[in-house]
Amino acid sequence: MPGKMPLPTMGLTAALVTTLTLVLSGCSMETTAPGSARAEAASDAKGAFGPVDCRKAKCIALTFDAGPGEDTPRLLDILKEKKVHATFFLLGKHHVVKRPDVVQRIEDEGHEVANHTWTHQVLTDQKPDEIRAELEKTQVAIEKITGKKPRLMRPPQGRTDDTVSGISKELGLSQVLWSATAKDYSTNDSALITKRILDQAGKDGVILLHDIYPGTVPAVPGIIDALQKDGYTFVTVPELMAPAEPQPGTIYRP
Repeated sequence: MPGKMPLPTMGLTAALVTTLTLVLSGCSMETTAPGSARAEAASDAKGAFGPVDCRKAKCIALTFDAGPGEDTPRLLDILKEKKVHATFFLLGKHHVVKRPDVVQRIEDEGHEVANHTWTHQVLTDQKPDEIRAELEKTQVAIEKITGKKPRLMRPPQGRTDDTVSGISKELGLSQVLWSATAKDYSTNDSALITKRILDQAGKDGVILLHDIYPGTVPAVPGIIDALQKDGYTFVTVPELMAPAEPQPGTIYRP
């Protein structure tokens, strides 16, 4: 999902990455805002808000799709320096299996490790067995490295339907969409990427970036600095909705 064409290891065509518009193919599809999930759970909460209480703090989640890539170690250096935790939706084939040490580092440094399918197929175009394989292969590959199966997934291009939701539920995966995107697949201009994110940022938002494009990682320090100056606290997606727990099959969209 997601200027230049994707890196060769992505194996994605331009047709696959031209849209970031949410398309919900099933007529019964509903989405839940992370802030709404948090509010509904708060009455029963007993202080289980993680490192920050997003009822009070101005929280936002930074997420990265389609890695790990060659620039991911530099991104992790930046996040460590800034003391920011993010959520990484990882691709299985050519990425997770190619860079297991980076996957382990993402886990070890306190980021949320999540699933972005095996080969970035649009899931709503696939048969049920193919959907299951796209998700399950990545679950298995990540668990083999970190010892844990992801609890979150992001469907390529944000395309989901009742079948995808049902299979996600079976596999213990919540679906996470976004509220801010830089369309960083279309430009290498780091200043433009920064501006697009800052223009769209909002409380309880979810930022979508890709750590596989040349202009993205250089933009991250400026994005973090500007948003922190504006009072934002960066959290992972589960921390954004805490004390609610991500529910398998549910589609979370700010």
